[in-house]
Amino acid sequence: MRRILFAALLICSSVIMSCNSGTEPEKTAGTADSPAESSAGQSAVKDDMSSKNVVQVAVGSADHTTLVAAIKAAGLVDALSNAGPFTVFAPTNAAFDKLPAGTVDNLLKPEKKDDLVDILQYHVSLGVFKPEMFTEGQEIGQVNGGNIIITKKDGKLMVNGTATIIASIPASNGIIHVIDGVLLPPPPPPAVK
Repeated sequence: MRRILFAALLICSSVIMSCNSGTEPEKTAGTADSPAESSAGQSAVKDDMSSKNVVQVAVGSADHTTLVAAIKAAGLVDALSNAGPFTVFAPTNAAFDKLPAGTVDNLLKPEKKDDLVDILQYHVSLGVFKPEMFTEGQEIGQVNGGNIIITKKDGKLMVNGTATIIASIPASNGIIHVIDGVLLPPPPPPAVK
């Protein structure tokens, strides 16, 4: 009886020892070693098989380098890489060049981040608005809380009467409407005294 009890204890202790020896998870290639490394957002996900999201489409466009720089400076890359869906009104580099000299450089400064975020969010709607869905005088709510107005002029779609939609590009998480002007949010109403 003692032999059986001794053998059973030996087997149990062996099993317990083998279970404890594997308590430290093995590190494999591509896993995070620290909390800082694991905090990367949606933009860090590598996927070469799926359609590109709105940020990836913009990054791949030579006509949108200023917009991409602004999105990065505003810290909106991860937000716009998420599932959305988003409708992005994407000004071209030439559209930014129409702004008064120094405007873009000023907005890219860290102390102007809130203003930059407000302007960029005024270019984004939640949902997918395809060109055939736009109607004359249509008002669309933007992420920053403001509204844009769609009009038609000479067969072209206009945003706020100042920017023409020159192309529309589908993305995996929405649609991009390339525009030839920068949309500036209206100033907030004066405070009531």
